[in-house]
Amino acid sequence: MGAFRKALIVGAVLGAGAGVGSALFVLVTPGEERIQAMLKEMPGQDPRSREEAARNKQLVLATLQEAAATQENLAGRKKWMGSGGGRPV
Repeated sequence: MGAFRKALIVGAVLGAGAGVGSALFVLVTPGEERIQAMLKEMPGQDPRSREEAARNKQLVLATLQEAAATQENLAGRKKWMGSGGGRPV
């Protein structure tokens, strides 16, 4: 009888914990309007920033293709950063 009573108490405590956790989850979860507002505020959702990101990817890809097509060892150059800025090698 003691084991049955202990099992009932454990079950009640676990059920109460699950109930409190579910209630907190429902209270904290944002509504559909708030989710849509957060998605609009995210960087990268603006059409201009998406176009800029696509352009940057195109430039990086073109640079990598150009580097792959050449036989010159660009890392061996003394001034590979160009004439301005950068650390001296």
